[in-house]
Amino acid sequence: MTSPSTITQKFLDKPTELGVVAVGFSGGQAKSGVETGPQVLIDSGLLTQLKSELDYDVKHDGKVHNYTSLIPDEDPEHRGMKNPRATSNVCHQISQQVYSHASEGRLVLTLGGDHSIAIGTVSGTARAIKERLGKEVAVIWVDAHADINTPEMSESGNIHGMPVSFLTGLATGDGHELFGWVNDEWNAVQGSGKANGTNGKGHNGTSSPKGIASAPLSINKLVYIGLRDVDRGEKKILREHGIKSFSMHDIDRHGIGRVMELALAHIGNDTPIHLSFDVDGLDPQWAPSTGTPVRGGLTLREGDFIAECVAETGNLVAMDLVEVNPSLEADLAEETVRAGCSLVRCALGDTLL
Repeated sequence: MTSPSTITQKFLDKPTELGVVAVGFSGGQAKSGVETGPQVLIDSGLLTQLKSELDYDVKHDGKVHNYTSLIPDEDPEHRGMKNPRATSNVCHQISQQVYSHASEGRLVLTLGGDHSIAIGTVSGTARAIKERLGKEVAVIWVDAHADINTPEMSESGNIHGMPVSFLTGLATGDGHELFGWVNDEWNAVQGSGKANGTNGKGHNGTSSPKGIASAPLSINKLVYIGLRDVDRGEKKILREHGIKSFSMHDIDRHGIGRVMELALAHIGNDTPIHLSFDVDGLDPQWAPSTGTPVRGGLTLREGDFIAECVAETGNLVAMDLVEVNPSLEADLAEETVRAGCSLVRCALGDTLL
């Protein structure tokens, strides 16, 4: 039997309220079915559990958004990106949806959908936190993959492998309809009086690192956990920019407890956290129904522990759960859905005792 969290929330004005955005979008990658993930998670009882067992006042419009009106009839490749306009348009709308919840001071849960949607979720969280609190947001990215390819580096052209590059300014858009809105809206916040403690020069009033545009996420506030399938170009980016990354090798060597201590110490104890959890961070034994499974991953208990540790900080302001694809390994989809629900509950304050 679960019970409401007793953890004091540092950055939420309305800690008992939970804004939910259900995103039925699969355009950031090639495999259909991931757009059904949110509905299957909801049908499994996830939102009901958050209401009845964890006492959240859930703010959800009752819809799984498919954004069909935002999908152009023609969407040719641009800089090697597949479905670039559709993905940009959808992510921009998601950014507005997440922002509307986060600006009210409530916790935000986004159910995806593929991981390209994090361009929208993180940018929306970051903008709201900057305006409301004058702080930059940290991101803990739990994933088998780094998702930090620039468009020019990507071999597949799938944008779900690029969101971190757009969020950090390593990649920039070309005009509003091709991800230019990410930097434009961030710069507007930075240059306004709403971003307390900044002067428009980049993160927290300091200049951005050389060669990186001012962007919603500082590379110094990004932590990866669970990496084990990282492209050559991505490894170069991680090394050159000193991005804090914990691969499965690190977890095997140090244990998940020590890894979480190091990860949270890197972020600092006075920083709002956005947890972006790709279910493929878990080993396929626990989450087989996902588009890019990689063996040798996190156990479900390790995944839950990551979520529990973030919850215990009282710093969580937003969470994404993405890449649940019930159409893949369909006979085992229930296992993946159960795992996803467990991760969400743990992040939102569920405990073993």
